[in-house]
Amino acid sequence: MQLSVLPLLANRMEGKFDVFETLFETLKKNNLKLIDGDVLVISTKYISNSQGRIIDLQKIKISDKGTDISKKFQLKPEIAEVIIRESDKIFGGIGGFVITSSDNIMAPNAGIDKSNAKRDKIILYPVNPFLVAEQIRRKIFLKLFIHVGIILADSRLMPARIGTSGVGVACAGIEPVLDMRAKKDLDDNPLKVTFQAVVDNLATIANHKMGEGAESKPFAIVRNSDARLTDRVINPSEMAISPDLCVYVRGLSNPPNI
Repeated sequence: MQLSVLPLLANRMEGKFDVFETLFETLKKNNLKLIDGDVLVISTKYISNSQGRIIDLQKIKISDKGTDISKKFQLKPEIAEVIIRESDKIFGGIGGFVITSSDNIMAPNAGIDKSNAKRDKIILYPVNPFLVAEQIRRKIFLKLFIHVGIILADSRLMPARIGTSGVGVACAGIEPVLDMRAKKDLDDNPLKVTFQAVVDNLATIANHKMGEGAESKPFAIVRNSDARLTDRVINPSEMAISPDLCVYVRGLSNPPNI
């Protein structure tokens, strides 16, 4: 069977709402049904909206550190302050962008987003995304008695590449990584370090169809993906490594003496 991606047009929601109920209203609106083996990709912005993770910048009180970060990286003081609050670590940055890490997720500006938010407001990453994904997976099983994978996806800049691609911020019901070590390549050489980022790959595929502007397609069904589904609870450490172990971070932190 050929892989297919089915984006779902949804109503724009205001205030906190129940993503699970909205999902089934959206499926009905699009005349689609989930089937066993599907992978459901949901925008993290949509999850954040449902949690009320929208900040009014006019109500932010600026700390001394927020002022310093604002001046150093040419950011609005309110945005700099939110970045500090949402980050576990700040690595550095350039004008307009601060490279941060939060729960081992590296992102510019702690993943905060001004797109699809009203004036003077920003959207933060969702709270407990792995728990949210697992709760949605279980509710779908209890309602439909089918096994589906859940991916909460965002878009992300890749090092030295133009444009964004998808990334799985959290998942449930799907094995996030395929270990290909010891398998052979075309020349019969054993693979030594290869892991295939299944969830990130599917997030990118879905993100291409969901869009990032005014499309209003926060859900996408990826069908016939051949991804391995599972009932076990996924640990966040299975999808990310510490920035200290990242080849990009380590490599740029130790420039050669040439």
